[in-house]
Amino acid sequence: MIETTADLAAACKELAKSDFITIDTEFLRETTFWPELCLIQMASPTVEVLVDPLAKDIDLAPFFELMANPNVLKVFHAARQDIEIIFNRGNLIPHPIFDTQVAAMVCGFGDSVSYDQLISRTKNVHIDKSSRFTDWSRRPLSDKQLEYALADVTHLRDAYLYLKTELEREGRASWLREEMDILESRETYDIHPDDAWQRLKLRLRKPQELAILKYVAAWREREARSRNVPRSRVLKDDAIYEIAQQQPKDAEALGRLRTIPKGWERSATGAAVLEAVNTALALPRSEMPHVPRQAQPPEGAAAAVELLKVLLKLISEKHGVAPKVIANSDDLDRIAAEGETAEVAAMHGWRRDLFGEPALQLIRGEIALRFAGRKVETVALPA
Repeated sequence: MIETTADLAAACKELAKSDFITIDTEFLRETTFWPELCLIQMASPTVEVLVDPLAKDIDLAPFFELMANPNVLKVFHAARQDIEIIFNRGNLIPHPIFDTQVAAMVCGFGDSVSYDQLISRTKNVHIDKSSRFTDWSRRPLSDKQLEYALADVTHLRDAYLYLKTELEREGRASWLREEMDILESRETYDIHPDDAWQRLKLRLRKPQELAILKYVAAWREREARSRNVPRSRVLKDDAIYEIAQQQPKDAEALGRLRTIPKGWERSATGAAVLEAVNTALALPRSEMPHVPRQAQPPEGAAAAVELLKVLLKLISEKHGVAPKVIANSDDLDRIAAEGETAEVAAMHGWRRDLFGEPALQLIRGEIALRFAGRKVETVALPA
């Protein structure tokens, strides 16, 4: 276990000699807004290290320098949360990266394959996951915890090499690159408080309601960050919806809401919420947000979506790619309703070649689906 800056710098120097390294982190975030980094695991083909970020006076600068090194590929499994931690602690996005979960979907391992499933299928090794939900902030860590943590990066080396070979053999390396560009974008992690309302499901129908939703959600986001507590500890989603719909302008009205704890309306936080509500209501009508209107799908669109689902399943099985990587349910809805003009990922790049064009052909009546020989297949129709 590395517990000093000098040892960390020496280890990172050795790791930087490799073309790639595997990385994982252990953290806690049940009671905090920002995840508490408790352990860093890294491995190259020749070096394996565990780093204690909770060690007294340790400086993680050498680790962040390694994450920014453009000559070393950083291999993660399900990278988003690990990268979020690195971004919040080091104000950088690791580059370049390779996410084995995404690569596995591109290589036909199914949707969101877990790490232990990936290792089992690529190495025929069973990983004991019993230490997964232990308290990683307590010291000392047990031998079982350390063994589990190290296995998260040692087996990942072989899984990466396997997937890399498969991607090159199938000519799909560029497919993965598009997904990695999203994971390497700062916008993926640097969410502005004013955009926090986008995390909520839009259940509102009036501009005033949406304005309150935006202002209260932004206040909650700033409050949760400053206090380093989960959003729900500040104000639950249901309370934000009720506040937006009932539009309380004073403490008495706020106290009548069923989602507000008794007496909360007289607190400083209650006053802050009322200020957000009244600020939203004071907006000129011209500055009120517009409630997005759901486009009315054309007649028969629902049936068309069902056909597109079958086509997607057929193509994903044929090419060994998880359906989720090609198109999601919103993509199918929009393709069925908007056709060629649907602005979705499935209509661009390799996804269009694989699925988008056949989907348009199906909509235009140029191909059909038929059941033949106990399987579904496409058939060209006469012009």
